[in-house]
Amino acid sequence: MIYLDHGATSFPKPAPVAAAAARAMKTCANPGRGGHKPAMEAAKTVFACRERAGKMFDCEPEQVVFTSNCTHGLNIAIRTLVKPGDPVVISGFEHNAVVRPLYGLGGDIRVAGRRLFDPEDTIASFEKALQKGVKAAVFTHISNVFGYILPIDELSRLCREYEVPFVIDAAQSAGSVPVQLQKTGADFIAMPGHKGLLGPQGTGLLLCRRDPEPLLYGGTGSLSKSRKMPDFLPDRLEAGTVNVPGIAGLERGMALAQQKMAQSHAAAIRETVRCAEGLKKMGLRVFSGEGQSGTVSFVPEGDCEALAERLGKAGIAVRAGLHCAPLAHESAGTLQTGTVRVSYGHDAAPWQTEALLTQLKTFLRR
Repeated sequence: MIYLDHGATSFPKPAPVAAAAARAMKTCANPGRGGHKPAMEAAKTVFACRERAGKMFDCEPEQVVFTSNCTHGLNIAIRTLVKPGDPVVISGFEHNAVVRPLYGLGGDIRVAGRRLFDPEDTIASFEKALQKGVKAAVFTHISNVFGYILPIDELSRLCREYEVPFVIDAAQSAGSVPVQLQKTGADFIAMPGHKGLLGPQGTGLLLCRRDPEPLLYGGTGSLSKSRKMPDFLPDRLEAGTVNVPGIAGLERGMALAQQKMAQSHAAAIRETVRCAEGLKKMGLRVFSGEGQSGTVSFVPEGDCEALAERLGKAGIAVRAGLHCAPLAHESAGTLQTGTVRVSYGHDAAPWQTEALLTQLKTFLRR
């Protein structure tokens, strides 16, 4: 299997990740729920991951909250900052993990920046929206469909200048490019553990610079006499038992991702450029440009999902359709067709690109 669907999840997981998760299942009980050895081993394991995340993402360990995925974290962040009727500015490339919570809350959604690979348009459109007055801003770091790296440093600066709280969706960037809570000044940064961080599915992180509103209520192992959730992090957001095996695997995944991040990202970009050039030579409609990560989308003459299915049967894994981001497709003019998405990961290599292009040429000749 040639796996080119890392935008959905990293695969296969590195062996140390699986080993760490398995070890936790054999040695760890429930953290914060006892002073015996298995409980203490669990607490140690969880804190080690929290501490690593703090160093990796420029924040204190206590500002790192474990979630079940990036969507979970985004819901907490959005519900903390947005109330029904509030005007909120988002980019034109947001995932449903941003759009649906805002829609469900009854937020007044204002879309800014619809041009692919055009950071000046994104910045200018955002500033116009901020000037008109909004209660919050939410923007992705990297488009999951097209690999467009948004100018988050400038967007963050504008939000700080206009004193607008903001959330960064780092679903496609964490583990691939630097993500820094203190530097950006973001109120929240949400990310999954299972993509660029190479951890197991069912893990995620929410980095918090402000006091959040809990999404879940329940036991935390602290302040048990109180009927209210604790007023301190991370306990305030971690009701119930955390995913200790997943967190153990995530800690190992983060260590590996951090060690090879620059090298892996550079390799993914090289292959993305090669892939885009090869696709264009076949006469396909390809979405590529400056400031692109390890993801490229294209539109074939026929049905996108049918082509992806054919590639899958040939042993090449890609993803087709709307990728849970209809807003991004609306911005790019592909809402009716969708795209075939090729997303490279930590193992990006020339032979993967060559195999994909060769197989596509065979299909086109037929």
